[in-house]
Amino acid sequence: MDALKQYTPFFIFLVKFFAVYAGLTLVYQIYLNSFEVSRFETDDFTRSVAVQTKWFTDRLGYLTEIKPHVSQPSVMFILEGKYVSRVVEGCNALSVIILFSAFVVAFKGSWKKTILFILAGAFVIHILNIMRIGLLSIALLHYPEHEHILHGVIFPAVIYGVVFLLWIVWVNKFSSHGFKER
Repeated sequence: MDALKQYTPFFIFLVKFFAVYAGLTLVYQIYLNSFEVSRFETDDFTRSVAVQTKWFTDRLGYLTEIKPHVSQPSVMFILEGKYVSRVVEGCNALSVIILFSAFVVAFKGSWKKTILFILAGAFVIHILNIMRIGLLSIALLHYPEHEHILHGVIFPAVIYGVVFLLWIVWVNKFSSHGFKER
């Protein structure tokens, strides 16, 4: 019985994490189901991410064009007249934001701090993601032979690394479980 009592905070963390993660994922899936994948419709948020990424690469001096893909639910990303990448639903970082949010909620803090930190963290993740897609597309324009390492290793490591750092900040500075200076 002492072991159960000793690990109760861990079990509470797990229940809260998975409940929030499952709930947000369900809401997100309902949102995605409102688009006709069979007609190659891309969800509004993914299209918005593509538009914002176009703005970013335009600011970096690249001639950027975006077009709906004709045979899949995605947005074609064209740099300097060359089709270099596509923005699909998985590129919009909402699943990363859901994961981030579930962890923050599970590591208890005041509701005000929790909501503000989730909003700030989601904003940071979103901006970083736009930069990630833009820089990845630029890298693919110049180094298409390195697509696997760029798309599969380097850029995911950056975004998940930042999420991990945000979690560390949350746990140590804002949650009620953190290591606060006394």
